[in-house]
Amino acid sequence: MAENPLSSPPSTPLARAERFIWLTARVLEQRRFAYHFLRGGPDQVETALMAYLNEDGGYGHALEPDLRGPVSQPLHTAHGLRVLDSIGRCGGLRVERICRYLTEVSTHDGALPAIHPSQHGYPSAPFLRVVDSPPSALLSTGPVVGVLHRNQVWHAWLFRATEFCWAAVESLDKPRPYEIEAAVAFLDGAPDRPRAEAAADRLGRLVREQRLAVLDPGRPEEDRIADGYAPGELPYPHDYARVPDSLAARWFTDAEMARSLDRLGADQQEDGGWPVRRDSWAPGSVLEARPIATIEALRTLRAHGRAIG
Repeated sequence: MAENPLSSPPSTPLARAERFIWLTARVLEQRRFAYHFLRGGPDQVETALMAYLNEDGGYGHALEPDLRGPVSQPLHTAHGLRVLDSIGRCGGLRVERICRYLTEVSTHDGALPAIHPSQHGYPSAPFLRVVDSPPSALLSTGPVVGVLHRNQVWHAWLFRATEFCWAAVESLDKPRPYEIEAAVAFLDGAPDRPRAEAAADRLGRLVREQRLAVLDPGRPEEDRIADGYAPGELPYPHDYARVPDSLAARWFTDAEMARSLDRLGADQQEDGGWPVRRDSWAPGSVLEARPIATIEALRTLRAHGRAIG
């Protein structure tokens, strides 16, 4: 009989996380946890995800916890695509509908704004500004284009959006950490592999030259905090290279990645969950975001060969 995570003291990172998930997570994250770690099925994950789907083909309803309200948003939809990708369901009619939504909300250059103006009137994190005529953003476009290419999705929307991503990535000069993460998400899925490798090599040099990653958690005085970021928000190597075959993994030595993963493992809190490192702006958003962070932390540790239980 399996150990009851609620009645006996959890002894492994996975068991402690399981207790945290059952105590705090939304149904979607409960189903995702079951799929990734308890042999649950993909159908249950997709059913839970459908609760966030709107008639326009996009996702809303605070799927991305820092944006509240019912309206579809590119960041919600990127989140939905990542979930579908993680369960092997990123294709078919469901993605065709998503691509139609992406086409409808794109800017004049064919890419996605970070926040669509439809968010006006609904709560959102103060670091996610809502404007009437937002520009295209690598932050929202890169991860979407990357996951669609990785799943060999072909749609007319992808042509201009892909060109936007290439131009944005190859012109980054003083990038912010989240831009780097979005660039990596694009490059890891881009079909032109030689071009992606060259772009990633350049970004890796920028990350190191501009100190955009914590390379030694034991020496915090060496870290530079990017403007507008919280003190604990600077990424670690594992934030850029969630899996060992990511292009970003080449940016770091084995020792640097090992220290990064040590820190990730140590960040599990007493309640079994992992923290959200960005600024807290609403109790509900943090409560919903921590199970997401917990699942991603466990997946990253396991992908890099760390024992989780």
